[in-house]
Amino acid sequence: MAAVYTDSNFEADVLKADKLTVVDFWAPWCGPCLQLGPTIDALSKEYEGKINVGKLNVDENPNVSVNYGITSIPCVLFIKDGKVVDKQLGAAPKNVFDKKIQKLIA
Repeated sequence: MAAVYTDSNFEADVLKADKLTVVDFWAPWCGPCLQLGPTIDALSKEYEGKINVGKLNVDENPNVSVNYGITSIPCVLFIKDGKVVDKQLGAAPKNVFDKKIQKLIA
């Protein structure tokens, strides 16, 4: 199951993480976000122990969303060593995420 990131745990769990972290910015009223949810959960299972994968509800956690300029969801940020190293805007098939992850952990 994907981790749950919040305004309060984002710095410790994402920015200070020792591995690539994939963060899905979403909201429960967003249709494409709900479509992407199972893909994010599948990535978290497949890459367990290799990378961190989680979701951040933009409605409940406005600070992180504003800090990263999230104006459109779903938006998935790939964060490594505290910096955004890639981004996927909008829902996409799992193989798109797999390619980005493989490139970033190689």
